[in-house]
Amino acid sequence: MVIEAVIFDMDGVLVDSERFICEAAMRMFAEKGVPARAEDFVPFVGMGENRYLGGVAEKHGATLDLVKDKARTYEIYLQIIRGRLEPLPGVHEFLARCRELGLKTAVASSADAVKVRGNLEEIGLATDAFAVCLNGNDVERKKPFPDIFITAAQRMGVDPGHCLVVEDAVSGVQAAKAAGAKCLALTTSFPAEKLAQADWISHTLADAPEAATMW
Repeated sequence: MVIEAVIFDMDGVLVDSERFICEAAMRMFAEKGVPARAEDFVPFVGMGENRYLGGVAEKHGATLDLVKDKARTYEIYLQIIRGRLEPLPGVHEFLARCRELGLKTAVASSADAVKVRGNLEEIGLATDAFAVCLNGNDVERKKPFPDIFITAAQRMGVDPGHCLVVEDAVSGVQAAKAAGAKCLALTTSFPAEKLAQADWISHTLADAPEAATMW
């Protein structure tokens, strides 16, 4: 089977923004008088901001105005990433390799469009650098359902079975495999043993095995 496209998750794959969105969310909750802690968010990593914020609100028995509170979280987030967010090791080099191999590329993130745009711009990538750029609002069912990866493949005109998905979250690996794609998991957010369902595992794109783009 030949690889035709690479679909990248964003957080933990292209950028390490987890600590920043966590900081922004904790500040938002603090403004509401909710003492959220960093560890409260861990079970909801990779599931999109609706669940990321909603899960913590449920844990603390807090009322969440999703539209207003999410907008406030992003407002804080975009302020605190300025000048602080950097691409993870190997990102630009891996993308260059994809171009050299003639592979189509896509971003498929569970985050909202404002965060996807903000992150990519901060690390020197425009959304139009990819054939397809999807966010969490483009599909109804979020990871671990495979919908976002299937949709990305369809929009590129590629069978999901000819795609490599690069993920860092357990739910993302599950979604990639459920879509029928090969998966390269990065250990930026979870230890390797939790990502064992993936076809390949590496720390970052800088040390990703060549086999992941050559099958």
